[in-house]
Amino acid sequence: MKQKNIALIPGDGIGPEVVAEGVKVLKMIEEIDPRLSFSFTEFPWGCEYYVDTGKMMADDGIDQLKEFDAIYLGAVGYPGVPDHISLWELLLEIRKKFDQYVNLRPIKLLHPDLTPLKNKSEKEIDFLVIRENSEGEYAGAGDWLFKGKPEEVVLQTGVFSRKGTERIIRYAYEEARKQKKTLTSISKANALNYSMVFWDEVFTEVGKEYPDVQTYSYLVDAASLYFVLQPERFEIVVTSNLFGDILTDLGAAITGGLGLAAGANINPERTYPSMFEPIHGSAPDIAGKGLANPLAAIWSVSQMMDHFGEEGWGSAILVTIQEILSQKIVLTSDLGGGATTEQLGNEFRDLLKDHAPLHDKVQRG
Repeated sequence: MKQKNIALIPGDGIGPEVVAEGVKVLKMIEEIDPRLSFSFTEFPWGCEYYVDTGKMMADDGIDQLKEFDAIYLGAVGYPGVPDHISLWELLLEIRKKFDQYVNLRPIKLLHPDLTPLKNKSEKEIDFLVIRENSEGEYAGAGDWLFKGKPEEVVLQTGVFSRKGTERIIRYAYEEARKQKKTLTSISKANALNYSMVFWDEVFTEVGKEYPDVQTYSYLVDAASLYFVLQPERFEIVVTSNLFGDILTDLGAAITGGLGLAAGANINPERTYPSMFEPIHGSAPDIAGKGLANPLAAIWSVSQMMDHFGEEGWGSAILVTIQEILSQKIVLTSDLGGGATTEQLGNEFRDLLKDHAPLHDKVQRG
């Protein structure tokens, strides 16, 4: 039996509601599949914790988390707590301390009615964005000079190390080779004459080791255009921290909205736990009303199962989401329905039983 210990950080706003539905999915998988067992430990960290303690997480929070197999995060952010505090003192703290330098965000259309793009189908919107997740524009380097004076100057420095740039690009090449897909690098070398010129040079340099991978390279403004007009151009995409953050929200917009957007923060060497999360934010205006769409959080469970080497379950979760979207019977309001968060979660689990991987169906007779 595979025993996986999962740290839960439900966080703020709708985070606890959607994480609860994801946990129920994991518990159902455990019931169906005798090979798998999950344990859960919940941590109360987030903005409410900050209001009470002045900290987003416990002083020894990283030490508490490091022994887990995965971290399942709900959402972070709440009115009254500055966004830079909620981001830097919890989410980015975990990403950096656990060297989760790969961010995986699937841009995959699960039903044609969900995209605002005309004449685009599931086949034409199906790619993976691999975002550098540890440095770049989010390195926190810079300075604030002459604060409050007329000559005030703010410096925000992007950090692109040889190690950080090469390892994310190499990861992307490996993924493209494994999936036998094209690889597109997105940068902005015409304007950012140090960081992005360096990025492009490393992309070309590493590419010499992968002659079997067909590559493309776009400036980020052109890539934004093609995300909307010709998303079929993309299969595997690799880009920097800031560009990846922005482009994947655009990707969510063309595939049904943030309620269907999942993300994985991966430490490929598995020295530290990886973290899985919906990327929709805390939505405090609808928190506690049962209106939140749990499908992004459930999709992140699919990513978690893939990370655990349980690709059969990862695929089964996606197929089940597709079935729910096709039936259009039990959907939350953002998808045009009238179901509550819990009702959609219940419907998902009922349908998941029928899509269990083959070996589990055999074991259950």
